[in-house]
Amino acid sequence: MALKKFKPTTSSQRFKVVSALDDITATSPEKSLLQPKKRTGGRNSEGKMTIRSVGGGHKQKYRVIDFKRDKENIPATVKTIEYDPNRTARIALLFYADGEKRYIVAPNGLKVGQEVESGKGVQPEIGNSLYLSEIPFGTVIHNIELRPGQGAKMARSAGSHAQLMSRDGKFAVIKLPSGETRMILQTCKATIGIVSNTEHNLEVSGKAGRSRWFGRRPRTRAVVMNPVDHPMGGGEGRSSGGHPRSRKGLPAKGYKTRYPKKASNKYIIERRKK
Repeated sequence: MALKKFKPTTSSQRFKVVSALDDITATSPEKSLLQPKKRTGGRNSEGKMTIRSVGGGHKQKYRVIDFKRDKENIPATVKTIEYDPNRTARIALLFYADGEKRYIVAPNGLKVGQEVESGKGVQPEIGNSLYLSEIPFGTVIHNIELRPGQGAKMARSAGSHAQLMSRDGKFAVIKLPSGETRMILQTCKATIGIVSNTEHNLEVSGKAGRSRWFGRRPRTRAVVMNPVDHPMGGGEGRSSGGHPRSRKGLPAKGYKTRYPKKASNKYIIERRKK
């Protein structure tokens, strides 16, 4: 996966760095796995704006991704590697031996024509989905379930991965991308490998217009607002906004918002690094 730089023929091209898309093998998606994607513009069911700086953007369709990998012990062949506008990673179209088609999040190194499988007794190879009880120690994994059969919830974005450290009783100890170490039931599934498009974090938009294509509108900084609009607003000239706060007055940057009695606290061995 290479990056593409541009000659500075215009000011927006000068710093632009985007993916070369050389890993993409198909330009049109599988129609049977598409769903309509309705835009909210940051508004709730009553039409009230609840999220600012959202709206516009290119029309998109949602690709239905198989995060459960519940089609067990049936081999599937990778037909295409595709771009997905709804996520940072690439997706792979699988053709199962029984004729069914499904999309999965493509791991790094997955090639067209390769066979993948999920379930018990499957080899721990790239793209295969296994139970945590069967994955060797030290293996790099992604698409990790939090509850058995729930579907993958963790390590799904481009370039992210976790590592299986050990097993203790009915739990497996996982080191997450954030640095957090936590326990997950061994009956949960995970996929072998690192999520594709690892150089996504090196991309540079180059211009504000590209953000608008993604549906992101301009965001006004809190310190330039009036006191009626934000706790950090007001003041003469370029005065700073005092202690960093949210619009509702909650302190930001270091203030812990996690509920101290949260049920999942007992599964966390080591918190993420600050």
